[in-house]
Amino acid sequence: MYRFLLTPRWFGINIFVLLAIPFCVFMGSWQLSRFEDRMTASRDAEQQVSTDEREAARPLAELLPVDKATSGKQVTATGRYDKQLLVPDRQLDDREGYYVLTLLRTDSGKALPVVRGWLPGTPDPAKAPAAPKGEVTVTGALQASETPGDNGVSAQGGLPAGQTAAISAASLINLVPYGVYDAWVTLNTGDSGMKAVPATAPADSGLDLKAFQNLGYTGEWFVFAGFVVFMWFRLLRREVEFIRDAELGILPDDEQQERDQEQSQEKASA
Repeated sequence: MYRFLLTPRWFGINIFVLLAIPFCVFMGSWQLSRFEDRMTASRDAEQQVSTDEREAARPLAELLPVDKATSGKQVTATGRYDKQLLVPDRQLDDREGYYVLTLLRTDSGKALPVVRGWLPGTPDPAKAPAAPKGEVTVTGALQASETPGDNGVSAQGGLPAGQTAAISAASLINLVPYGVYDAWVTLNTGDSGMKAVPATAPADSGLDLKAFQNLGYTGEWFVFAGFVVFMWFRLLRREVEFIRDAELGILPDDEQQERDQEQSQEKASA
């Protein structure tokens, strides 16, 4: 009854199934490995943040430009505080608030954005403590410039004067008449009673949407493999039922004629 599996049509179906299943399993396994790599990278990045906090601070020039290796490292810089801005829509301990960002003019002429702390509520310049006067030396975690729309960073425009949505040189350069470093620092200890803003892991090192896309693709490829097996058994069962019906002579005339034509073509090609 199963000799039909050796016909050219079924030979092609069998070859397709034998190739499709390993391919789907391989692609699913590869996507799963990508998800596991991102899990490991996220875990390592979080551990690195804790490790960086215990390291000795290094001069700013030694850690620029900011990359995955230097993001979160302890840095020290000296200068004078200048323009102060508020960064709205920032959460800390599950509470809404805002950052108090002050530009530190260094001897190089450029300014280093320094997040001096976090305050709850809506941005209010009257509540934000003024920056210390004179020359100061700051110590904190070095962070890469933010990209609006990524990692919860607001991309809204039209903010009131004295506010900025993202902490980035591209945004701040339009607000001050001097150069701005493509980096920023969050102080280890909040200034003037404000809460310190914890350092974050480098970009593309956490469990972001891409990681869960990899996990979703893993499931899809394994589902495809199961679907191929399901369809093969369904076609096999349908073929067996046709043969049994033909032997019993209970096939409809049109199906019997179509069946005879298929068998004639398969014999001719054989």
